[in-house]
Amino acid sequence: MKKYLLLTLFSGSLLAYGQQNVTFEKKNFKDNVPAFKLAEDSIEAGQKFQKKGESFYYMAISPYLYAEKFNPDNDQLNYWIGQCMLSHGSALKIQALPYLQKAFNLNPAIAPDIHYLLARAYHLDMQWEKAKQEYNAYLQTANPGKDADRMADSKKKIEECNNGEVLVQNPVRVFIDNLGPNINTQYPEYSPIISADESEIIFTSKRPNTTGGKIDPDGGQYMEDLYISYFKNGAWTPAENMGKPINTDENDATAGISNDGQTLYVYRGNDGGDLYESHLKGALWTKPEAMNDNINEKTSQETSVTLSPDQKTLYFVSDREGGFGDKDIYKCMLDAKGKWGVAVNLGPVINTQYAEEGVDMQADGKTLYFSSKGHNTIGGYDIFRSVYDSGRWSNPVNIGYPVNTPDEDVFFVISASGKHGYYSSVRKEGYGQNDLYMITFLGPEKPVVESNEDDLLAGAKSEVADVMMTAAVAVNTPKITLLKGVITDSITHKPIEASIELVDNKKNAVIASFLSNSTTGKYLVSLPAGINYGIAVKAEGYLFYSANFDVPDTALYTVVEKNVALQPLDIGSRIVLRNIFFDYDKATLRDESVAELTRLNSLLTSNPTLKIEIAGYTDNKGSAQYNQRLSESRAKSVVDYLVAHGIAAGRLTFKGYGMDSPIATNETDAGRQLNRRTEFKITGK
Repeated sequence: MKKYLLLTLFSGSLLAYGQQNVTFEKKNFKDNVPAFKLAEDSIEAGQKFQKKGESFYYMAISPYLYAEKFNPDNDQLNYWIGQCMLSHGSALKIQALPYLQKAFNLNPAIAPDIHYLLARAYHLDMQWEKAKQEYNAYLQTANPGKDADRMADSKKKIEECNNGEVLVQNPVRVFIDNLGPNINTQYPEYSPIISADESEIIFTSKRPNTTGGKIDPDGGQYMEDLYISYFKNGAWTPAENMGKPINTDENDATAGISNDGQTLYVYRGNDGGDLYESHLKGALWTKPEAMNDNINEKTSQETSVTLSPDQKTLYFVSDREGGFGDKDIYKCMLDAKGKWGVAVNLGPVINTQYAEEGVDMQADGKTLYFSSKGHNTIGGYDIFRSVYDSGRWSNPVNIGYPVNTPDEDVFFVISASGKHGYYSSVRKEGYGQNDLYMITFLGPEKPVVESNEDDLLAGAKSEVADVMMTAAVAVNTPKITLLKGVITDSITHKPIEASIELVDNKKNAVIASFLSNSTTGKYLVSLPAGINYGIAVKAEGYLFYSANFDVPDTALYTVVEKNVALQPLDIGSRIVLRNIFFDYDKATLRDESVAELTRLNSLLTSNPTLKIEIAGYTDNKGSAQYNQRLSESRAKSVVDYLVAHGIAAGRLTFKGYGMDSPIATNETDAGRQLNRRTEFKITGK
């Protein structure tokens, strides 16, 4: 060690900006030999960590800083400190700049890559012009043979600086808030996933309470584990390790979550890195099972996952062969057997020759967010947005500064409302390394308009222009209805595990099926706009419940809370068939009724002794006699359909009740619509 220092530091008599290089030699510290020995030992300790590889550089920082306090004017030591800080996954990167500046001032020839490291430090500090100057200085001195990769990187980073200069001039209006000490620690936190209603967050961290307590031999940090926190009373609860079976003694990380929050996707570091899925059964997660070979390839790494709202398309990240660059985004479709099909690359509009990561499909099923080191990033991973329309992806758009920075901004997920985003970032105000942050999108700034009123000031001799602020501009919100609630037994009021079936009434096609939680009965479903939905809630031993949600294409984000009490299959139980539709003023069943009628037919087929009455009702428009005839004709149409599809006529009766027994006021259109209904009642079993 001493010989190495003597060789590299012996000529340290250079004067630069009034500073003189002080070598680590005993003769320079005759008055404090014990402290010199301690500093020399600290340097040796730092060197041992550096020799292990770049992933251990961060461990060299503390001993180097101890030595630097003893001798702050050594060129090599300042260089090492700056070099190690730049490799650290925290805001220490920015603190590297003064050490590298000092190393250069003490000795401009300190190392062949000094200009590159200075450029990186200026880049991270958003000193764009100085960064470009240093990148160019490095390009002038680098060896095109052995330094080809870093030269290519420098050219790319010059473009990143150009991108940064542009984006910083047009910052997006956001609040960016650290999620606080209940979530973030001195250790890395990253890869957040949130429930659609933002009531819980699951993320990855490397902490001392990792399951098994192991240290990762490749990085010197604790093994990755999944942690969970709940938003209660306006704050996040202290994050808890999810424990086994989700976490193991090895690396386990968040990869994604289904829209209903019932399926969790986990990354595990075996076989190069594979994806697993776990299902929430009551309050417990099942043991994660590896996804199929169309997703997990033996020779590749698969990481992030997101699903379409109907859960029939899965998007994921992989570095498999045949892609466009480092990591690409792929998609799989669910086949008729419920298996994920062959993976398809999303193509060159989305994927670049660099790495893509952290994919998240918004609840509208069209807007894809992801991080990339390509496109017009301003440094490291930046977050981008692309929209699928008319069979093609739009060109990805950088979501802007200050969300994106010159450092790593990755694993972005957005709430169903579109008002909040959550992601991992390295910022000066962080608690340690990567921290989790919440972004609040504020929308465009209020435009300024001028009002030219002659009489704004009494006695004014000329026009006075008064600056006024227009009304606030609304934040762009997704066209989504978030439907959530609890499913219970109408008699015992206990929670029920039930299936929730979404039907496109116009197409008579099942869009998706979900399950409520077996312990809590809770369910959560995202309904993209532009569809007339039929919703059926079914559980064995109960009458199904049906509802109709016509979500127009113009509808913006809204939350509907609908608790459902299912009725047991007992005599006297009745339900409203809300997805039975008739032509106006007629008894002709419309095509949109087929799904509901099929559901009713299935119930009767599965319960062959069940007898029912179909009842028709109207509002109070028109005469009582007319409404009674219309309601009876409509009830008969339902019976005729069931008989034509195999149900014995002897099990069915029908009756028209006209305007009797309203369930809502007849004074409003909405009330009258509820009163125009078809019901069925169990009369025998």
